[in-house]
Amino acid sequence: MGHLLLNTLKIPNSDAVQAVLIAGPTASGKTALSADIAEKMGAMVINADSMQVYADLPVLSAQPTAAEKAAAPHLLFGHIAAERNYSVGQWLVDAREAVAECRAQNRTPLFVGGTGLYFKALLRGLSDIPAVPEEVRARVRAECEGTAPAEIYARLAKVDPETAVRLRPTDPQRLIRALEIFEAFQTPLARLQGARQAPLLEASNCKCVFLAPERPVLNARIEARFDRMMERGALDEVARLRARGLDRSLPALRAVGVPGLLDHLDGLCALDEAVARGKRDSRHYAKRQFTFARTQLPEFEWVAASR
Repeated sequence: MGHLLLNTLKIPNSDAVQAVLIAGPTASGKTALSADIAEKMGAMVINADSMQVYADLPVLSAQPTAAEKAAAPHLLFGHIAAERNYSVGQWLVDAREAVAECRAQNRTPLFVGGTGLYFKALLRGLSDIPAVPEEVRARVRAECEGTAPAEIYARLAKVDPETAVRLRPTDPQRLIRALEIFEAFQTPLARLQGARQAPLLEASNCKCVFLAPERPVLNARIEARFDRMMERGALDEVARLRARGLDRSLPALRAVGVPGLLDHLDGLCALDEAVARGKRDSRHYAKRQFTFARTQLPEFEWVAASR
């Protein structure tokens, strides 16, 4: 991709922009572009990908390499253990501290990642929901551990149907969050989502870019990248996670590529089937990322990254 795309984007100088935000689907070239921008602007790269926060998934989440991290300061990559259920609210707290660190060093914050909800939170704030007491959180999570998402959904639908209809029955993380809120405050989460905190950044003062390669090009990149991940030790990475006996409803264990490789290690499918599943899930994830950006991130300029 190199400096050709960088020149096309017309990134302003550090004095004219509050922050640079680079979003895009998986395998679209965000890391390479961020390296070019960081070099040009002396920027500090801040992770905006919900899987790249996990220390246990450097390969399967495609975190920057040691060489890339050495070329520019990087924040919020691999700083969370897999057993933590890391939320967008927690990320936003960390992002605020990262921006403060950038300003203290007179560097431009450069947010890079594939999690659209993180970018939406940056630019529009989060619902101002009170913190759930830790004892309630621990109890609900213990009750849901090892439970199928469909059963968790049924439990939520019984006590909070108003919120349940807004959530996917296959998303245990958000279902459990809604249960925690209801158990703590006896109020549907849907009713608490109106009031919002002030956003950390103003879109009008930022350069916001969404990398959007043509779908055939992107699919080819996804295929090639998953093969490289396997060569670089993705299976060993998942085997180490499996050995820790963690709850498979945790976000880190539901990262793209992980469930299929876990099934292979459990003897439920052949390795080539697990790899094919990882590639398929990556394509489906990319499609969801495009849809989210199209409907939820109007502030972003779409750029057709051609190679």
